[in-house]
Amino acid sequence: METVPPAAPAGDAEERFDLWRRRIGLAAAPVAFAAVWLLATGLETPARRLGAILAAVVVLWVSEALPMAITAFLGVAAAVVLGVAPAQAAFAPFADPLVFLFVGTFILARAIFFHRLDRRFAFAILGMRGVGERPGRVLIAYAVTAGTISMWISNTATTAMMFPIGVALLRSLESLSVGASSRGRATGFAAALLLSNAFAASIGGLATPVGTPPNLIGIGFIRQETGVDVSFFAWMALGVPVVVLTLAAMLTRFRVSVVDRTQRLDGVAAFVAAERAALGPWTRGQVNTLIAFAFAVTFWVLPGVLALLLGGDHPLCRQLASALPEGVVALLAAGLLFLLPTDLRRMEFTLDWREAVQIDWWIVFLYGGGIALGTLAFKTGLAEALGYRLTSLLGVQSELGLIALATVIATLLSETTSNTASANMVVPVVIAFAHSSGIDPVLPAVAATMGASLGFMLPVSTPCNAIVYASGRVPLTAMMRHGIWLDVAGVAAVIAVVALLGPLVRGALG
Repeated sequence: METVPPAAPAGDAEERFDLWRRRIGLAAAPVAFAAVWLLATGLETPARRLGAILAAVVVLWVSEALPMAITAFLGVAAAVVLGVAPAQAAFAPFADPLVFLFVGTFILARAIFFHRLDRRFAFAILGMRGVGERPGRVLIAYAVTAGTISMWISNTATTAMMFPIGVALLRSLESLSVGASSRGRATGFAAALLLSNAFAASIGGLATPVGTPPNLIGIGFIRQETGVDVSFFAWMALGVPVVVLTLAAMLTRFRVSVVDRTQRLDGVAAFVAAERAALGPWTRGQVNTLIAFAFAVTFWVLPGVLALLLGGDHPLCRQLASALPEGVVALLAAGLLFLLPTDLRRMEFTLDWREAVQIDWWIVFLYGGGIALGTLAFKTGLAEALGYRLTSLLGVQSELGLIALATVIATLLSETTSNTASANMVVPVVIAFAHSSGIDPVLPAVAATMGASLGFMLPVSTPCNAIVYASGRVPLTAMMRHGIWLDVAGVAAVIAVVALLGPLVRGALG
């Protein structure tokens, strides 16, 4: 399937910016280390040493001068070398149970991708009755498909999968572009359709703990530093409303600003029908993958539903929570993929190890390193000292104020650095800030975690944006114009949902 090559000037400018950002980061990291080491004399020695390490790590994360997982490894190793903590304590978070939730979920996602279950699901939604060939309906179906898939698999993988489908959908519109005004409408709709893919994939990841890595990073920090275990169901009770509100805001924006309701996209329905037919009947591998996926979702959500109905102290709820935590469920579901056969006579199963090892191991390592450095920040007193200084500087006195501040800061940071790095940097600071202010840190930390996935303005904000921008069909001005509006809508949705529904969810499940 053909795609339009990226516009050369924009691509060259992006590459030059990325190169200089990495060069500056590589030079600035040791400077930041030395500056904190020399100037933070008021801190205890372990906290001062860790502060210097974290300063260098933050610079390297923001600039991406080194692979992010390697930066996390080096940060933890440096903490051992400089005597901040012994090796056993420093590297213990790499065995955190949430690490295994990452691994199991990624293996499940790999099976969904390998057996093309995601494409079957995508074309099933696009082929629903009522979508037809109206631009607005096609845009809604396309965005909702991307958002729904990204609840369970990587946002980047979702965008990459939906991108060629979107390009093919645009061909029929471009065939109608005979006049200047028609070409203008076609160009505007093309940008909106592709942007809806990138934006919806980022938004959809907020719905579940496994939807995007920052969610599990935030949940890990909350559990480590507050003792509160945010369940799968509890997260969805907040994440799904945020997704619904933000997606609705995005679709309203596009329908009002770029969709021509008098136009028809001739041929779209035929294209979707042909693609569905090409997928053929369900395969044994697809059925098995669906069984494993359904098992995981059922036991991720069931404990929370039972806790809501029976109360968290009910013996059945306690037994389920103890025997089937989310990480164990993910590993059991992944294990099913190696047990459910596709051809038993030939000893072929739903997934083999060669496919399974293709998962994003770097995210697993980045998570372990981020949690390790955050844990050390609390143990050495660095986080507490930073929290007190921020409290006196900013003067935030209420939970609502901290929820709003945390969301805005995480969103702004995610515009220029990766979402995972943003979560690693902001969430522990927010928790420390809350402790020093006498505020319950759980909801502000949840808000900061969600804010870390709300960067929509720039190609560097997220790989999803970069994929559609590289097509040459999305002008930078369009991405910035729609992205800043969506940033504001997303921040408002997070603040409103966490502030209004958060206490209810906390009360029902806590």
